[in-house]
Formats: sequence, structure tokens, C-alpha cells
Amino acid sequence: MFGFFVIAFGQTQNIQLLAIGSSLPLGDIQMKDISGKEVSIKNAAQTNGVLVMFSCNTCPVVIRNQDRSKMITAFAKQNNIGVILLNSNEGGREDGDSFRDMQSYARKQGYHFYYAVDKDSRIADAFGATRTPEVYLFDYNGILRYKGAIDDNPADARKVTRIHSKEAIGEMVNGKAITIKETRSFGCGI
Repeated sequence: MFGFFVIAFGQTQNIQLLAIGSSLPLGDIQMKDISGKEVSIKNAAQTNGVLVMFSCNTCPVVIRNQDRSKMITAFAKQNNIGVILLNSNEGGREDGDSFRDMQSYARKQGYHFYYAVDKDSRIADAFGATRTPEVYLFDYNGILRYKGAIDDNPADARKVTRIHSKEAIGEMVNGKAITIKETRSFGCGI
């Protein structure tokens, strides 16, 4: 694993980046889902693995890419890959990213998967996640196979030439080597 330093609110934090081939960290940690139940990433996993997406209600990039997020989560579910979105935006809990705001946003978007509070950004820190939206695809053994952006053009859906996360899911469930294992995510900072 590689480490880097992030300056946030005048403090330096050592964030470890989760490397491709790493095991799922903190998979049993219980988090409050919009249903009010406590869930974990392992609870979300299905036969072929789990797709973890760091998201929120307020990031303009998340909002602009909502159709793409719903498309990739539906594709994951069609391929027996569980889905969990995590809201790690502790700084926004009083301003649009509260639990109640998450419930309302999920209802409006028609979410049919877990959307949970990552309290104190514990999971985001363990993954090295820094952006919303940012995806992590784990196989049925809990091994990280892909991480990064949903596709190659978060700024303009009309100019997308490759949906990285969809390709990774398809290759993984078909037993193929994943062509592009890591991409740079683009979005709002966690």
C-alpha cells in the first residue's frame, strides 16, 4: 500500500490507499442505513461480490452523475453483485448530508440498495477514498478488483467512451482479467 498526506482543516492526516488485490477492510463494521437498520458492507455483498460507492446528497458531480450511478448499481445487481453507497461527509451532516436528508434524497432518486452513514469517515479512511462519487469493486472473496471513476468522462455524459466500472464488473463475473483496474475519480472531496 502507498501512503500520502492530505491537508484538511490545517491538520495533516496519513491516509493509506487501498491497493488492487487488497482484502475488504472493515467489512463487518455496522453503519446506519436509510432504512434505520444497522448494516455492513458484508451484509450488502451478494454471490459475485460487492460494489461500494462513496457518495452524498450535495456534491454537484454526484448530482450531475446520478443517472450513471443508478445505471452502474442496477448493472451490479443484475450480475449478483451487492451494492452499498456510503455517505462519509461528516462536514455536511448539518448542511444537506444529514441522515434525514439522506433518506429524502434516496426516496427521490429511487434507490433500491443500502445507503449508509459512514460515521467519522471511518470506512472512507480505511479505503483511502477521497472523492464522491468513487467506486470500489470487490469480488466474492472480498478482494479489490477495481477502484476509481464510474466512467471516463464525469463532466459530460455525451462524451463517455468507456464505462470503467461496468467493464470491470463484466470482466470480473466472466472470469476474465480486468483490463483497467484503477482510474482517477473526479468529484467533490470527502
